[in-house]
Amino acid sequence: MLIDSHCHLDRLDLTAYDGKLEQAIQAALNNGIGYMLCVCIDWDNFNDVLSIAEQYPYISASVGVHPNEKDCHEPSVEELVQRAQHDKVVAIGETGLDTHWLKEDLSWQQDRFRRHIQAAIAVNKPLIIHSREAREDTIRLLQEEHADKVAGVMHCFTETWEMAEAAMALGFYISFSGIVTFKNAKELQDVAKRMPIERMLIETDSPYLAPVPHRGKTNEPAYVKHVAEFIAELRGESYDDICAATTENFFRCFPSATKI
Repeated sequence: MLIDSHCHLDRLDLTAYDGKLEQAIQAALNNGIGYMLCVCIDWDNFNDVLSIAEQYPYISASVGVHPNEKDCHEPSVEELVQRAQHDKVVAIGETGLDTHWLKEDLSWQQDRFRRHIQAAIAVNKPLIIHSREAREDTIRLLQEEHADKVAGVMHCFTETWEMAEAAMALGFYISFSGIVTFKNAKELQDVAKRMPIERMLIETDSPYLAPVPHRGKTNEPAYVKHVAEFIAELRGESYDDICAATTENFFRCFPSATKI
């Protein structure tokens, strides 16, 4: 079995499936994906994310506000905690720091990140971290807010081996998306080679970042198998071993996710 540890099922392009989400989910099941984590990125779409998770025993949800969401409701720690109490919510996030698109004063982004970490600790659920061009600050805030108490995953990892080591020292898993299959992702591929298999997760981040051979197309959970296949070949390991290890790692990272 494979697990798509990070996807946005509420945002999939369902044109190829007659507009029916259940068909896209069935396509994933047909490709050996037995579990999916549907990740929330803005406050207003949480109910959509949760509704999807409630319909399927093999789909879980998270609650969080993406660091690039501006001019939106800023949830308090208490509001995050309240929504995270739901049995289908297994993590806090997607949260973190991103200085790629936003260049102004980002103190509000750091404050939001801190509140998410505090909420995760309060409910004892792991974090889903987004970090882009903010390596030092991401690790610093995780350390300052004692995120190692709950840890979690560095999702869609695209950073250096040194950052991976710093995150793993705090108990975090490292998740690879379709980006690792891109020809120009040599540094990331080196990280994937060096990664201890017991700290690795895989994901699609669909509908974004489709892996080779679907690069440039809309991504979907069924394609996570291509990430697993590429990493297996890259590391000289069997596909079955990558599937088994990343599945076991997922349930260790997200202990409240229900095993099927």
